[in-house]
Amino acid sequence: MKNRFVRTRAALTALTAWGVLAGSGVASGATAQDGAAQAGRAARVAPGVTYRAFDLAVGRGTAHAHLLTVDLTDRRVAVDLLYPGVVGARAPVSRLADARSAVAAVNADFFNITETQHPGVEVTGAPVGPAIASGRHLKAAVPDGQRFGPALPPGTNTKDVIGVGFDRRARLDRLSLRGAVLTSAGALPLKGLNQYALPVNGIGAFTSRWGPTSRVRATCGTDTDRAAPCSTETYELTVRQGRVTEATRVPGRGGIPRGTTTLVGREEGARQLRKLRVGDRVRVGHALTGRRPAPLRFAVGGFPIVRGDEPLAGLDTVTPAVRTAAGVGADGRRLLLLALDGAPGRAGMTVRELADLLVRLGARDAINLDGGGSSTLVTREPGSPGSTVRNHPSAGAERPVPNGIGVFARGVRAGGSGPYGGARPGCDTGSQRNGSVAASCPPPVR
Repeated sequence: MKNRFVRTRAALTALTAWGVLAGSGVASGATAQDGAAQAGRAARVAPGVTYRAFDLAVGRGTAHAHLLTVDLTDRRVAVDLLYPGVVGARAPVSRLADARSAVAAVNADFFNITETQHPGVEVTGAPVGPAIASGRHLKAAVPDGQRFGPALPPGTNTKDVIGVGFDRRARLDRLSLRGAVLTSAGALPLKGLNQYALPVNGIGAFTSRWGPTSRVRATCGTDTDRAAPCSTETYELTVRQGRVTEATRVPGRGGIPRGTTTLVGREEGARQLRKLRVGDRVRVGHALTGRRPAPLRFAVGGFPIVRGDEPLAGLDTVTPAVRTAAGVGADGRRLLLLALDGAPGRAGMTVRELADLLVRLGARDAINLDGGGSSTLVTREPGSPGSTVRNHPSAGAERPVPNGIGVFARGVRAGGSGPYGGARPGCDTGSQRNGSVAASCPPPVR
């Protein structure tokens, strides 16, 4: 504990020496009105949530960072996944935050952003890694070779996540899919859940949480080459109320009703599904399991850059970029959410520089999230109907993204009725303002 205190005090001293309290830029969205935040001092966003911005000298100029600090010991605070109601969809971070009355948010996972290698194949917009929202397991990870984003550091993979457990502690974890398709002839291993890319020879399950986006992309590329051609051997089954109701050779598109599962197979997986007939009894089961026994209530993908107070070996030291990251401190009781500014003249940071900064800020573990034009950090003033974009997105406007990390606070109104402005933490409730997809609302966090 003493060493931790000394280390934190040294970090604060170093930040002050760098002149980090230099001022805050504000991009599109509402105009910032909090002078304390603009001066770089920690400004209270909500109970247990503070925001500040600071300058940081790097080798190629000055980077400008925006930092949210979330105190998870404050039981008025909750953290959850923001997403547009289905996996295969995107929306700007401010819209995702406003739909759920979040008091603050950052963008999160890398995603299927382009399909230039597969002409005619629909871009899904779906994220790379696993995702859990309000305890609901939304999706599993694509194969490593199918991901978008910078090269993975040694020892990491697409199953790595940052999350918060039902114990209200944040942590890094690795979520693997456990699942099977149970038939009268035996069990077939399930290799995918609402993923834009399935392993070669695999079978994947798509549920109502996937959305109306095409499922063809799931059969393109290989485990090691995202640009490889789409498979020529595919099969799709529809399972409703425990029986096969439809079969087709080519994966389709369109919304999947609740209570229905669509199975997509490629290569050997397709050959196994082809053995089933309409009317056959089939059961599908799946869950995401972590390395720790305590389940995560919220989780989102990214790649680790700090473990045990140390940057990982092999991090990129050459390529500067606008970046987003999340860190865990104080034995999981503090969550740090950071986004760099993409305004002209602002320097980017390498992944290694980002890791070093998070360590200095007090993160014991940290994960790199999607950056570049996706990097967005928003906060909402008490009583305001909408969020303020605190950084300047590098493209000049917010990029639609598949998900984000949302911060919620009890007792903070958002211009609506009720303690959450009409939406509780964990609800996928839409609004007329942003057209989000509505979904069920689980019990409030206790």
